[in-house]
Amino acid sequence: MPDILIQQHRWFALTVKPRHEKAVSQSLRYRGLEDFLPLYSARRRWSDRVKSVEFPLFPGYVFCRFDYEFRFPVLSTPGVTSIVGFANVPTPISEDEIAAVQTIVASGLPAQPWPVVHVGQPIRIECGSLAGLHGVLIREKGSLRVVVSLELLQRAVAVEIDRDSIRATHGSPRAQIASL
Repeated sequence: MPDILIQQHRWFALTVKPRHEKAVSQSLRYRGLEDFLPLYSARRRWSDRVKSVEFPLFPGYVFCRFDYEFRFPVLSTPGVTSIVGFANVPTPISEDEIAAVQTIVASGLPAQPWPVVHVGQPIRIECGSLAGLHGVLIREKGSLRVVVSLELLQRAVAVEIDRDSIRATHGSPRAQIASL
């Protein structure tokens, strides 16, 4: 492919209808477009069996390389709702970011979606015996656990919990506790 053609074809993230990522990916390929749908495997339990199922690493998104000037075939693909951008301007994704995700997927190492939570950010505990409590992430301890400060009776209590049991929230934890 000539260099000029490569420069015009940039990667974009497409928002897609919920649970339509695989169908959109197939439709884009059928239309001759280069797509990228990173998947990960997870075990799911049904009442009679446990099965390994593939899910999108970025639920609700499919990546596609195309020339933005010729976006109609992309936007007319069934299941595609929009091209991701800022201030109504579609924003291409850098080749390095796409290459990094492709490398992770190709490595065969276990990967899964992970919530972005920063120290000082309000959080909500989603599961376990503390489910429903709000706090602030005060530090990360290793790669698998976090320490969270919970305000109870205007006192702080630090508790160490698994990182995958928290979700980021917005606003102050005190306001969230008061609203319960």
